[in-house]
Amino acid sequence: MQHAVGAPLPPPQGPANGPHQARHPGHPGPPGPPPAAAPTGGGWGGPAPQHAPGPPAREVTGHVPLPPGGPVPLPAPPAGAGTGTATLAVLLIGPAGAGKTTVARLWAGRRRVPTAHVSLDDVREWVCSGFADPQSGWNEHSEAQYRLARRTCGFAARNFLANGISCILDDAVFPDRPVVGLGGWKRHVGPGLLPVVLLPGLEVVLERNAARSGNRRLSDEEVARIHGRMAGWYGSGLPIIDNSTYDVETTARVLDDVLARSITSPPSW
Repeated sequence: MQHAVGAPLPPPQGPANGPHQARHPGHPGPPGPPPAAAPTGGGWGGPAPQHAPGPPAREVTGHVPLPPGGPVPLPAPPAGAGTGTATLAVLLIGPAGAGKTTVARLWAGRRRVPTAHVSLDDVREWVCSGFADPQSGWNEHSEAQYRLARRTCGFAARNFLANGISCILDDAVFPDRPVVGLGGWKRHVGPGLLPVVLLPGLEVVLERNAARSGNRRLSDEEVARIHGRMAGWYGSGLPIIDNSTYDVETTARVLDDVLARSITSPPSW
């Protein structure tokens, strides 16, 4: 079909204002959809894009409810030799250099059931700025941090026990200060706490203390003073282990036997 020169061309076939409608020069045409906004990520650039929630996964992890830690009762007597599979809370007492931490860690690691070790000195040193070192003088700040560390350790022991994990704590508790020592531990953990005293001879303690470093190492005079005060545990009714001639493994085995007897006949304290 021919058209006269200069006559307007017919519009193309198709739906009016469709996506392929011809544009005449100078005519902007019908408005199209607004351009899509560029997605922005989270963080500094703005809020994260919102996505439609997908179907829930078959295996979903989330909050696992834990039983609250209450006062620890006495454990049931073990069925076999030693403490066996009994779930129990132990307090290992002794002077600096007695080997408390080393023995407690080995005993906890050799048990057949989950067992945790909590050292009072480790918890005390969680305080970085403002740490009150008793070597610089015993004052209200160092005593307050000791009390706080004992309470923290007690809470930890109760929570471990409530969730089926035994716990052994170690601390240099003085027999002449039961309110801030043994009495405090009993309040924080519960009547089921089993205390055992580790007390080697003075010469052994001095030798072991000399191998320590940092604020864990004390002067010989201080070690002798502490060791002398620890002698007050004799006659207290608490079980005492003199590990002067024992290696660590032997001491851990003796500790397990002593604890088995303590479960059957709890000490009066």
